[in-house]
Amino acid sequence: MYLVRSAVILALMASQAVAEEPAGARRPRTDDELKFWLENMLVWHRFETQEVTLATGLTTEEIDAAINRLGISRKRPPRDKDAPLVVLPYPGGRHPRIGFLDGAVNPQRETKVSIFAPWADGGYAVADVPEAIWHETSAGRKLLYLAHTHVPTIWDEQKSKLEPLEWTKVEAKGKIAWQVERTLPNKVVFGTSVAPHADHVEMHMWLTNGTPETLGGLVVQNCVMLKGLVGFDQQTNDNKLLQKPYVACHNSDKTRWIITAWEPCQRPWANAPCPCLHSDPKFPDCEPGKTVRIRGWLSFFEGKDIEAELKRIDGIGWRTN
Repeated sequence: MYLVRSAVILALMASQAVAEEPAGARRPRTDDELKFWLENMLVWHRFETQEVTLATGLTTEEIDAAINRLGISRKRPPRDKDAPLVVLPYPGGRHPRIGFLDGAVNPQRETKVSIFAPWADGGYAVADVPEAIWHETSAGRKLLYLAHTHVPTIWDEQKSKLEPLEWTKVEAKGKIAWQVERTLPNKVVFGTSVAPHADHVEMHMWLTNGTPETLGGLVVQNCVMLKGLVGFDQQTNDNKLLQKPYVACHNSDKTRWIITAWEPCQRPWANAPCPCLHSDPKFPDCEPGKTVRIRGWLSFFEGKDIEAELKRIDGIGWRTN
């Protein structure tokens, strides 16, 4: 009887703990996952304990115990000048926007990566790739995918739930990249690859059409949010430069810049309340069984001659290579 009663009590405690976890929290399943996410949040993103709880569902006691048991230090390792830029999956738990929060309720972390500035204590930008994918249907323009809650997607209308995903770290030919791929209920597959280099981040996105119909009007919203990038978080567009396909933002004295671009770019723009940058591309029309691709760029620049820097970037040939 005692054993049965104990089992019941433990089950009730477990169900209560689950019920009390913050909405959207993702509890690490193994010690390797736990160490990765704690280092991600505490060392790199410099989260407060409450933000770690919101991201993981772990209590303060569990977090402190894991830090001690896994030997986690909050000191960031130095980055060699020629090393790739630091890119990590965004952990959630802290909203990546400052404003226009009603336009991004419950942001999903599986489309977001943090790209850390190369200068000391520069913080990070969050690239949402993709934030949204639209396509044209006989009933009008519809959302194939949205990385938060705002405008209903076709899956919301059908009450079809999309399962959460995570970024995967892959290595090919000595290069590291973060990748994620999702298969939608209609067998459309889309994915993103984010590969850091010493002076820029290379991004690729693909879409495979598993439907019997040609997909058209495949407009993508790719958002670079600046809340965490020190000196770039002013809620204004006065510090932005739009020069298709490039969208850039500078600090107060115009000596540091963040630059992003996608090809083919349909619309360069910026949203001051967030604040964020957009170089929104468009996939070519995609026939059944075919795959279409687009490519993107993100980099940081120290200097005042932004026009010369954009010309240099264009000369690399990233749009076609």
